Amino acid sequence: MTILIALPLLGALLVFQSAVVSRVPLLHGTADLILLAIIAWALQKRVQTAWHWGIIGGLLVSFTSAVPFGVVLGGYLFAVGLALALRSRVWQVPSLAMLVTTFFGSMTAHLITLLVLRLSGVSLPWLQTLNMVILPSVFLNLLLALPFYIFLGDLARWLYPEELEM
Repeated sequence: MTILIALPLLGALLVFQSAVVSRVPLLHGTADLILLAIIAWALQKRVQTAWHWGIIGGLLVSFTSAVPFGVVLGGYLFAVGLALALRSRVWQVPSLAMLVTTFFGSMTAHLITLLVLRLSGVSLPWLQTLNMVILPSVFLNLLLALPFYIFLGDLARWLYPEELEM
């Protein structure tokens, strides 16, 4: 059931990200709503479909991005793995886990993309790309991380209700 909800939710976030969020950059960086949704979903306690959401989101972005196919998917799967590792270790402070995962997941996804683009012959200066694209994108992701965690936490509580013991 939650996989069926992933398709329209991540699809709507992708459309919103492509149409609206990409038009509001900070320097040259933009927020990655799909990455935030995947991380927030993976950090929910009862969620068991985090890898599915990571694959769906990575494929959706890979189909619409100009980056070589699969690069975004790799970055998203790294973020899901990190989120699941932190969920099992830092469960007392999930908001801290959200911020840490957002920071390292965003940095890793962007650095993987930069490395692949450099290897494919695109001339991107390392320092300028870091200062003008990667760091502003990470900052925007960190600003939106907690609202996404709250929203997807509510969705997870609705989809995975706690069983009442009698």
